Amino acid sequence: MPHLFAGLIAFGLFAAVLLGAAIAAVHLERTTILATAPELFPLKKQGLAFQRAAAQAPNVLPLYGSSELMIPPVPERASVFFRTAPTGFQVSPVGAGGANSLSMLQKIAALGSDLRAKKLAISISPGWCLNTNPMWREGYKGNFSLMAASQTIFGTALDFDLKRDIASRMLMYPSTLEKSPFLEFALERLASRRWLDRVVFCALWPLGKAQTVIMDLQDHFAAFNHIRHKIKSAPQRRPKAIDWSRLVASVDENKTSDRDKLTRAITLNEQVRGGPRDVAFQKRMNDSPGWIDLELLLRTLANIHARPLLLSMPIAGEVYDRKGVSPAAREDYYVKLRALAQRYDFPLLDFKGHDEDSGFLYRHQSHLTAKGWIYYDRALDDFFHGRVPRS
Repeated sequence: MPHLFAGLIAFGLFAAVLLGAAIAAVHLERTTILATAPELFPLKKQGLAFQRAAAQAPNVLPLYGSSELMIPPVPERASVFFRTAPTGFQVSPVGAGGANSLSMLQKIAALGSDLRAKKLAISISPGWCLNTNPMWREGYKGNFSLMAASQTIFGTALDFDLKRDIASRMLMYPSTLEKSPFLEFALERLASRRWLDRVVFCALWPLGKAQTVIMDLQDHFAAFNHIRHKIKSAPQRRPKAIDWSRLVASVDENKTSDRDKLTRAITLNEQVRGGPRDVAFQKRMNDSPGWIDLELLLRTLANIHARPLLLSMPIAGEVYDRKGVSPAAREDYYVKLRALAQRYDFPLLDFKGHDEDSGFLYRHQSHLTAKGWIYYDRALDDFFHGRVPRS
């Protein structure tokens, strides 16, 4: 009995020390949010501590996306443009090359109630829903976070049916689960529709929850260490009035003349009526599993009662014109995307008007140019301040 009593006291002291250290780490994360919010680094992407601090900060707008958040390094990029909070808020980017709806939804679901009634923005790449290439699996693998995945499955933010559908998609990427057979086993039980498997999953839930608590503590300690050694002082806030009309006009200076537009319209007349590769394009688009993942992302946002703005980069129309895919065929993407957003009553800007704007996307890839970012920035500013976002 004396040994047991001493052990209990030692365990209690150890737990108290851990709790105190975690509280100190959380306090540091919140007090340094102005310095960490505009930055994009691996720990922020893989962990949840910095994302949670951004979600809880009233003057920070989280922006989830993929490689466009990093490439090219132009000053118009939202995290840089709003770095000094010129209009009263900063943008906190989360994402990397290859990120898609499935990897994003896990991070968002893991934050759960921290995003309730919180404004955030989602940058959508058309490539998610235009491609059936299995190489996209590598992008998901590179952005997979065991912590976010575990928190999604063993957390309480999502209803059971949504978790089951997410689990079915996560099992399509077995290589991401090789280092966590416990999570893989739980996902298999969760994805099953048999009542016995559901009972087994419920029995596993306490162990999974304990695992997420441990990972959460590790994340806070890693964040504490990162802030102490790698984060510089917060940028000085510089409020100023932004003349969006002037900025937009300046990036539109190199637009084509009306005569050029007319000549181009005549040249593309045949493709407008129907390109030689329209059928293949539409089949590939309709067969893309990206639509399934995108709807799961929207269901997740609705489930946690977040307030998202959906921003879709336009399709690189000039590239598809040369490939024999007509604007009429590409219209199907925008129609389908709008219908999906309307189903969940989320505001969407698809920038369809820039489908053939060669100055909007960088080298015709899913990367925004300075012009593209100015349009994104204006939409983000409108959204944060309660105005109707303009495309």
